[in-house]
Order: sequence, then C-alpha cells, then structure tokens
Amino acid sequence: MKVIGLIGGMSWESTALYYRIINETVRARLGSLHSARLMLASIDFQTIERLQHAGLWEEAGELLADNARSIQAAGAQNVVLCTNTMHKVADRIASAVGIPLLHIADPTGAAIVRAGHRRVGLLGTRFTMEQDFYRARLQTQFDLDVLTPDADDRDVVHRIIYEELCLGSVIDASRHAYREVMARLIARGAEAIVMGCTEITMLIDASDSPVPLFDTTHLHAVAAAEWSIQDE
Repeated sequence: MKVIGLIGGMSWESTALYYRIINETVRARLGSLHSARLMLASIDFQTIERLQHAGLWEEAGELLADNARSIQAAGAQNVVLCTNTMHKVADRIASAVGIPLLHIADPTGAAIVRAGHRRVGLLGTRFTMEQDFYRARLQTQFDLDVLTPDADDRDVVHRIIYEELCLGSVIDASRHAYREVMARLIARGAEAIVMGCTEITMLIDASDSPVPLFDTTHLHAVAAAEWSIQDE
C-alpha cells in the first residue's frame, strides 16, 4: 500500500471527511482491519484565508509547497490537496516535489464524462467560480461546458462557505439558498452540478437537486484511496 500525502486544514471540517472516506474505501476494498497509510500536513486556515482575500496567491502557494516538501520527506508518495480553491496553486506545489499531485478536478471530470454529461453547473468559492484555474481544466481536459451562477448567487454561495460551513455551521436556510442557486443553473441548461468546494457536501446531497450532484470531496478521497491500493 502506497502512502498518501494529505495537505489539509482548509478547512479542517472537510479534511476530516477525507480521512474518513479514504479509510472507509481502503477497508471496503481490502477488508478485515485494513486502513490507509497516510501523512497529513494540516494548515492554519486563517493564514490561507487572509492570503486568498488579499490576492497573495504566490505566498500561499509557497506555504503549501513547503508542506508538500515536508510530507514527501516524511514518506508520502503523492500529494492530495484537500481543497478545491487552492488548486489555483497546484502547479507551484507539484513543481516543489518529486511525487505526483492528484488534482481534484481530474476524478471529478472523469466521473462526469462516465455519467454522460457535458454541461455542468459549478458551485464553489468565488475564486473557483470566477477564475479559470478550475473551470479551464474541466473544459480543456474533459470537454465540459461549465456554467457558473450569476454575481448575486456567487456572493451567496461564497459567503455560506466561509461564514458557515468552514466553521462547521449547517443552516437550513442556506440549504434552501443553494437549492435556488442550483435551480437557476439547471434552468440555464446544467445537466449536473459540481460541488466544487470540499465543504459543500456538509450542506447538500442528492435529495436537494433534480439533477446529479458530483461531490468533489468524495471523488477525490476515493481516487486517493484507490491509487494507494491499486497494486494490492
């Protein structure tokens, strides 16, 4: 079993889901008392959040690259960045180490293609919805048409992530707000919705949407587990 290298804490609420899903997947595949071999570097999210909103992405990228080097030195054999937004600096992290980075958009895009969808709605932080680093990967590598909410809806989705979900607060009114945002994306032609923030899975599930939801947290964690045990 290969050693998974997690960079988490952004937020720790969703990183805890990664740990559970990875271990559940390993046990389901291998049985008995098997659990995952992994290293975890957990970041102080307050630091990352300040850098994000100040636009200091180079500094944030170097901080995460330092942690990637640390987990490699500790024995990790890949890098799994437990956040969608910080994949904006994925290339910086990957270039800092000699082990592969498992990009969160790749198992997500592959799952969407397998399901036969082409036009998807994307929910996430404002950075993920408005900038190209995530949408472009889905578009160029998986030939997907990616729709994002309008400006007012992006503000709502972003606010709920940072002010509620990252603090472990799950509020019914916010679930209703997300349902309305998704309904407007579906009205524009979205055949499925990408839950492009690792905390969104805390708020909504398949019962909240008339079209399929693609949970990036679950897809990424399962892909990491399967990578780890592929030769077992």
